[in-house]
Amino acid sequence: MQDFYNPIMLSRLQFAITTLFHILWPLIGIGLGLLLVVLEGIWLKTGKEIYYRHTRFWSKIYLLSFGIGVASGVPLEFQFGTNWAKFSGTSGEFFGNILGFEAAMAFMLEAAFLGIMLFAWQRVSRAMHYFATIMVGLGATISAFWIMCANAWMQVPRGIKIENGIAVVTSYKEAILNPALVYSFTHMLAASILTTLFFVGGISAWAIYKNHNAQFFAVSFKICLTAAVLFVPLQIYLGDYSERTLTKYQPAKTAAIEGHWQTNPDGQGADWLIAAWPDKEKQTNSWELAVPNLLSLLVTHSWTGKVTGLNEFPVENQPPVAINFYSFRLMVAIGFFFLILIIWGLWKWRKGELEPQRITNNRLFLLAWIWSIPLGFIASDLGWIVREVGRQPWVLYDIMKTQDGVSNLDGTHVLVTLSAYTLIYTAMLILYFVYTRRSILKGPDLISPIPSGKGK
Repeated sequence: MQDFYNPIMLSRLQFAITTLFHILWPLIGIGLGLLLVVLEGIWLKTGKEIYYRHTRFWSKIYLLSFGIGVASGVPLEFQFGTNWAKFSGTSGEFFGNILGFEAAMAFMLEAAFLGIMLFAWQRVSRAMHYFATIMVGLGATISAFWIMCANAWMQVPRGIKIENGIAVVTSYKEAILNPALVYSFTHMLAASILTTLFFVGGISAWAIYKNHNAQFFAVSFKICLTAAVLFVPLQIYLGDYSERTLTKYQPAKTAAIEGHWQTNPDGQGADWLIAAWPDKEKQTNSWELAVPNLLSLLVTHSWTGKVTGLNEFPVENQPPVAINFYSFRLMVAIGFFFLILIIWGLWKWRKGELEPQRITNNRLFLLAWIWSIPLGFIASDLGWIVREVGRQPWVLYDIMKTQDGVSNLDGTHVLVTLSAYTLIYTAMLILYFVYTRRSILKGPDLISPIPSGKGK
């Protein structure tokens, strides 16, 4: 029972729950913000009313997501002061500045133009309104950059020296452009776009399946399918690039992700495990189903490339294995399900089965897209679990352990706030479902006047 009130465990659990909940909304904020830029741009280019109607309809969903993202993001950042004061005291010179950049340069940009984008259609010129939409999308993307910059620095700290227990910045360029930034930001950006494409595409598929404004939603469905054809293969490539780079800078994390305990001998490739049951106490797998040499090929692009085993590291410095191993595989499985889905979609498109008069007949195909609605969110949360749990036991990699970064808190107090966050976030998620469903059932506004573009 004493372990149940352990403030370190509870603080980690609280941060995990708030992070996994909060990340859902930036995913939509980034992806849907960029989609609105595309939709409004097509309307301005072609003059076709349908794209204006789509821009107005999906902006309502964007507003709901933005609101919950803000409400859940503020408590998340507060925890660096309330629950992780020792970490903040050590890393604040860089970490605090980066979070400040995100608020000043990204969130304020997004918030400043949001009102124009949503409510000033009849009050500003079309060019000005489109500029506002671009700024909203850009603000969300810049926000992701700075957040991933801060987190990437926690993964691979650079550009600092430790003086009296404080991380003093010696080079902002090295700290910001640390080796983990490129793969972290690009992988997360692609994940946001893909999550949005299958979210919007899945909702559109549901409307088509129910024959609810089917012709309207067929347009957004085809846009999402077209974009997914580009971004699914890109994300698979970025995932491959991420693991290869990860292996170089965080080999213990790669070993945990792959359930790889023994470094493979020279001239012999490391096996990739389809499934296994890791036993950290015995430093091996109780059983495993393996593909010979494939792990070496994946992480080194050589059939016999050397992959460092987890038992090369002290036990106390090894990440948890089972949660990383299976979270990673579920994430990859979702990615390949998306790949199958877009290949299926292209085949149907080629056969003419996505034409307006035939699209409602594709019942099983539409159901598959409906089932995909939550999968992008799940894959992103699984990726974040791998990213953060795989960094353990370090909060600042190879510099500060997680147990040394927590505040001096009573476990009971943390349990109270953890319970409160869980209840509030559950209520917020239910409300989001209710109001999103209501907007979808109400359908698009197809009768209001189109903005003249002259402004007032």
